[in-house]
Amino acid sequence: MDLLTTDTFFNGNISVKQNKNGYRFSIDAVLLAGHIKTNSGDRILDIGTGSGIISLILAYRNPQINIYGVEVQKSLADIAALNVKDNNIEDRVKILCADIKNLKADMISGPLDIVVSNPPYRKAESGRVNSDNQRAVARHEIDVTLTDILKAASRLLHVSGRFIIIYPSERIADMVTQMRLSGIEPKHFRFIYSKSNSESKLVIVEGIKGGRTGAKVVSPLVIYCDDGTYTDEVNRMLMP
Repeated sequence: MDLLTTDTFFNGNISVKQNKNGYRFSIDAVLLAGHIKTNSGDRILDIGTGSGIISLILAYRNPQINIYGVEVQKSLADIAALNVKDNNIEDRVKILCADIKNLKADMISGPLDIVVSNPPYRKAESGRVNSDNQRAVARHEIDVTLTDILKAASRLLHVSGRFIIIYPSERIADMVTQMRLSGIEPKHFRFIYSKSNSESKLVIVEGIKGGRTGAKVVSPLVIYCDDGTYTDEVNRMLMP
């Protein structure tokens, strides 16, 4: 395992180890976790869990849920498993090193209530691919594509189960198309802006497996104030 750093969140209630030089999670993961509402007893799959940050946040906020974090890269899956152990939540969060294309319901004890993902944003052939393989796989659709993620979500969710993802706004047409092809109806969109006068770069989309048509676009989320500090809403997502 490469050299790791340790960060803490929520007044030290969550400890997260990450590679010092490899892939590191961004604010995107925290924003997505802040939009996932859970109920006691929910069974959740976190696709592309990386260091496990989304799973850690969800488990901290609701001790009555069970989470499977799936990561195709063994180096990252090992770190996620270490983070789960360090935070003493091994009874509620299980890390699997697996390819979601091969993931079956019996591997996670049956159908799920929620599937979440902060996936690779870029198509494999688009832009400069990072020379660091770990970062490249995390950012480009090299090992997993949007289609793979939607197929897995559709296969593993029970009817009326929820799918929640953060994705580039410029690829929203791809997202809606693939969701509907997978039998997951888009129901909720929230566009994210770095600052109030910028273009939207990201969007959080929620869909329902087997849901009826009809979607809502809610008020935008702005990450930064003009002085570069986080907005009040983002700060609340970082509070315990």
